[in-house]
Amino acid sequence: MADRLNGTRILILETREEAQFAKLLAEQGAEVVQCPMFTIHDVPDPAPVEAWIRRAIDKPFDDLVLMTGEGLRRIMKLAVARGLDQALVAALAKSRKFTRGPKPGRALREVGLDAQQTTEKPTTEGVIEMLGGLDLKGHRLGLQLYPDKDHSALTGALAAQGAGVDTVLPYVYDSKAADANIVAAIDEMAEGRIDSIALTNLGQVRRLFEAANAHGSEARLRAGLERTLIASVGPAVSGELAAHGLRTDVSPAEDHYFMRPLISAMAAALAEKRPRVAG
Repeated sequence: MADRLNGTRILILETREEAQFAKLLAEQGAEVVQCPMFTIHDVPDPAPVEAWIRRAIDKPFDDLVLMTGEGLRRIMKLAVARGLDQALVAALAKSRKFTRGPKPGRALREVGLDAQQTTEKPTTEGVIEMLGGLDLKGHRLGLQLYPDKDHSALTGALAAQGAGVDTVLPYVYDSKAADANIVAAIDEMAEGRIDSIALTNLGQVRRLFEAANAHGSEARLRAGLERTLIASVGPAVSGELAAHGLRTDVSPAEDHYFMRPLISAMAAALAEKRPRVAG
């Protein structure tokens, strides 16, 4: 039904797919409150990324592991700028390709490639589990990383399997400029003006607390979350919430870690307890 979220105010935090998420929620009748959290930039020094691209071209990796769709898109952007994109795609076509969840798979398809295997769970642990059964001894493995994450467990596991791991980090987060947006969103929740917060990646949870701590608002954040339905897109987000002592009120059914199933789960939960919007 197109009006399942009528009368609700849903807070969403900035992601690359924010516009699509907002559109899907609005189609269900929700008033969407958007909160920019950070900006994604290319790395300040592109030389290490270009060097990784050239290594991939000169001697194609046996295996390629993509952690994010954004990462591949940033790599391809630089490859295009250097006139290396066709050679890079041809080289990556020769590698076995593994992705952390569906988003890197979509980015691969944008350049005419497909993943050989995708994690059942879009988490680092899922990647370790997926690759754990493979014989990687002596393999050259290209590994695309993402910012603000300790990847030592993954790189250590791959090295222990005998792989020669060649990592690349193609983008960075710029978060400070968005702190005011986050504090304003915290106030909205604390004052009871938000029915549900929808979290689609674990970095959003970290950013909420980072900004709250920087501005002396952690107690207000926790109070706001206590009175707000917390919706998590999947296990990575729920795990990060738990690490901060927070609950997950609603998430999609297992193996359906996408926006539409998340919205359906939110609608079902909110139908039992609305309206809660303060006047």
